[in-house]
Amino acid sequence: MPKTVEVRRGVYRDSVALMQLSHTVAGLPGVEAALIAMATPLNLGLLPGLGFEATAGTSPDDLLVAISADDDDSLSSALGRLEELFSARSSDGKTATIVAPRTTKSALRRSGAHLALVSVPGQHAFVEAMDALGEDADVMLFSDNVSVDQEIRLKDEAHGRGLLVMGPDCGTAIVGGVGLGFANVMRPGRVGIVAASGTGAQQVCALLDAADVGVRAVLGTGGRDLSVTVQARSTLDAMRILDADEGTDLIVVISKPPAGDVAERVQAAAAELRTPSVVGFLGRGRDDLTALTANVLAAVGRPPLDSPRWPAERSRPPRAGALRGLFSGGTLCDEAMVIASEALGPIGSNIPLEPEWELGPDLVASGHLMIDFGDDRLTQGRPHPMIDSTLRLERFSQEIEDPSCGVVLIDVVLGHGSDPAPAAALVPVIAAAREQDVAVVVSLIGTRGDPQGLEPTAAQLQSAGADVYLSNAAAARAATDLVRRRP
Repeated sequence: MPKTVEVRRGVYRDSVALMQLSHTVAGLPGVEAALIAMATPLNLGLLPGLGFEATAGTSPDDLLVAISADDDDSLSSALGRLEELFSARSSDGKTATIVAPRTTKSALRRSGAHLALVSVPGQHAFVEAMDALGEDADVMLFSDNVSVDQEIRLKDEAHGRGLLVMGPDCGTAIVGGVGLGFANVMRPGRVGIVAASGTGAQQVCALLDAADVGVRAVLGTGGRDLSVTVQARSTLDAMRILDADEGTDLIVVISKPPAGDVAERVQAAAAELRTPSVVGFLGRGRDDLTALTANVLAAVGRPPLDSPRWPAERSRPPRAGALRGLFSGGTLCDEAMVIASEALGPIGSNIPLEPEWELGPDLVASGHLMIDFGDDRLTQGRPHPMIDSTLRLERFSQEIEDPSCGVVLIDVVLGHGSDPAPAAALVPVIAAAREQDVAVVVSLIGTRGDPQGLEPTAAQLQSAGADVYLSNAAAARAATDLVRRRP
């Protein structure tokens, strides 16, 4: 089997773009494995597991290209396609020679941009974000593994300059009508969303779009923002920014359960805004995301939404067994666990509702379980499951073969940054589950404008045998009901 491992010295590319490149090249005909990534110790450590020899003498500033294929022609074709993807073409078809800025500061000065998206390894993110703030630019900090102390310093610096830091670990934003990170295509509107949850914001966006309501902006804050240590620094600043915006008629705040005093601070700040607001803190005893969206619709004078669903036709009832949730979105996983645990009892998880419900390192349990495959511990050295669902699909296949599994609940998140054709890989596995009488329920988070196509994706999943819901809460209840109906 021919293979190549190249090291391109001093060539930097954004990590998210490289994840997508790896996924694209790996899907080319005849390609067995592909890794296009910066030559960090973590990525170098992945080479042996993919069948490549380890490479020495590199630095994290070098670009690593490793491809193996069935034959020489397939390898050559893959390398050629990679160069096409890397190359910038000018209008006359010749390769453009562009001297890239070497620092964040020089990039901002050259472009005149007022927003920097920082997506570098966590240990380098603080410096880049601070440089951007020094140039009076707001920051979307996509990077994770940034310390709490650094997060606080960045947010205090931003506050002092009248700027906003979205993140760290901020995966979703819409600013000036442009989606950043994992973002759905939304029509313009007058609803501003402040979210400490990326997939939570995407779920609300999907439901608003189904009700023909657009958004003005989606400002992510990072999942720790409402913690007792960070004290809602970015949430409060984002609320003030939207309150000062004449184009915003309603402010929506979304967060997992915050610390008690932080919740009070946010509620008090919302009460002082001149712009009406809806604050939704998720968790036990609170509104789910679908109910929160109903409150938003009521606030803008729209009728309640009967959220779309695409039910499968079944010739036989699902087999008796436990509920297994396989999620790419942490908030969607949390919401599903809250709903299911009310009826089914303890749900094992890597992000458990209760400490005693935490799964072991193998993430296996004989009873009900839900796994967040987007958790930082499962994305070390791997693309996010919204980009590459390989790990999740492997687990899906394992659950089908497990006689203790009766129902699989899975989310599929559409939009920019996500897998361009998620149904293609899922359809065969769903069909295999149907043959084994394992019920599959899908929460499909997307809008009508998303590039993957909401209706076509739903139709493919439904035809394969899945019950598909636009509401994650409705999907969780449907999956729970399927489990409870069996003896």
